[in-house]
Amino acid sequence: MGNSAVVGANQEQHLRALEYANRVRLARARMKRMIGAGELPAADVVLSCPWQAHSMSISDLLMSQKRWGRTRCRRLLVSLGVPENKQVGTLTERQRLALAAVLTAKNHRPDTESENRRTPSQACAAADAHAGPAHVPQPPLAARERALTAA
Repeated sequence: MGNSAVVGANQEQHLRALEYANRVRLARARMKRMIGAGELPAADVVLSCPWQAHSMSISDLLMSQKRWGRTRCRRLLVSLGVPENKQVGTLTERQRLALAAVLTAKNHRPDTESENRRTPSQACAAADAHAGPAHVPQPPLAARERALTAA
């Protein structure tokens, strides 16, 4: 009789654990979709460390961004001295601030932000304006000297 009570309690605990794991998995998937769509910056997740990201590896978080693969993620983390498999919740304050600063700097460029609000033709016109005057070919130095002495 005591055995069946223990089995029932273990089963209940197991079901609660599965339910919690499923909630975490769904919340992480939603968060990763938001990061991939650019609605939620990864730097904000690193700084705030929400419950669904607490036990998530930092490399999973970084790779959920667009154009972030294993190599780019590894290079960034090595430069900061953070292991790839470190969990977001176990980052030290220094690591958290350094990573957020680098992510913010990489993702926030004032020039590209204003370019994104323009139409493609406006962006091309702005790029042409920044390029300066078109290069005008100059005659060779000897020809210029002859022209100056002749005049």
